[in-house]
Amino acid sequence: MKLRLSTAIAATLFAGTLAMAADGSWTGWISDSQCGVKGANEKAGECTTKCVKEHGAKYVFVNDADKKVYVVDAQDKVAEHAGHHVTVKGSVEGDTLKLTSIEMAAK
Repeated sequence: MKLRLSTAIAATLFAGTLAMAADGSWTGWISDSQCGVKGANEKAGECTTKCVKEHGAKYVFVNDADKKVYVVDAQDKVAEHAGHHVTVKGSVEGDTLKLTSIEMAAK
């Protein structure tokens, strides 16, 4: 009985991991790792860029749906979108967004 339960739990966790790694599309804000959700607004562009350039922060994506913060793997692709409301496409692995595309979100 314990073996069946352990196998069922392992299968469920494995399926959840695969689902999270799947490609998807999300809408949210480009912020920095120091401000995170607080920097997820249209007035934060200059501050976001400054934190990355002067304080060693990383660009992050803040998902509108759940306010979860993801570090973006392609830092150079999101630099021009600092403080912007965007739609991103890619996959999520843990707390990292593997970016395949980024564009301004529809208003």
